[in-house]
Amino acid sequence: MHRDPICLILTVATDLVEVDLNNPSDGAIDRAAREILRGGVVGVPTDALYVLVADPFNLHAAGRVFHAKGRDHVRSLPLAVSDTLMAEDLAKELSSRFYILARHFWPGPLTMIVSAAAKVPLKVTGNTGRLAIRHADSKVLNAIIEKVGHAVIATSANMSGAPTIASGIELFATLDGRIDLVLDGGACVGHGSTTVDITEPYWRVIKEGAISEREIAERLQTT
Repeated sequence: MHRDPICLILTVATDLVEVDLNNPSDGAIDRAAREILRGGVVGVPTDALYVLVADPFNLHAAGRVFHAKGRDHVRSLPLAVSDTLMAEDLAKELSSRFYILARHFWPGPLTMIVSAAAKVPLKVTGNTGRLAIRHADSKVLNAIIEKVGHAVIATSANMSGAPTIASGIELFATLDGRIDLVLDGGACVGHGSTTVDITEPYWRVIKEGAISEREIAERLQTT
């Protein structure tokens, strides 16, 4: 009998595992990495609220993120990296603006939009060829990235259009059955990430969060 794949996506068993934000256990990190590498979706605490994490090079996994959030497939999915070298591998080219901002604000709540390298699936970029990347100041997320061995999808943990979720229990209650695992690190009290587009001749802030537009302008005043 034919089954609708979306129904299968919506009825997965979601597990909840506690994690220490400052000293995540190897067991919790290994569990999350295994889920991601097999195509799962994991809720993870960061320095800027919770995110949904998945493998960007697995198109089925990317599709599951869209379904979990009820997100339009024409929108891009941000990626998280654990260092600047990983960002260089994902980008077609990086300007001096990127390196100036990365030096001052990474790791931290700053997302930069760059031109995506050919290796990044178009589905992840929302068919735009542009990519949002961030190096979070999060021991949990960075440890997962290192364990997986490459960048991961890291998009806000919420239903599309709803407020971003700030606690593991709330995330579990909201997306139970839609994702595979929640790493519960308690409440995340950080502000959301600021997003800046540096692909055009004139940079612009798309969304202001923990880092103000003024702070960015001060760093980029000569570029």
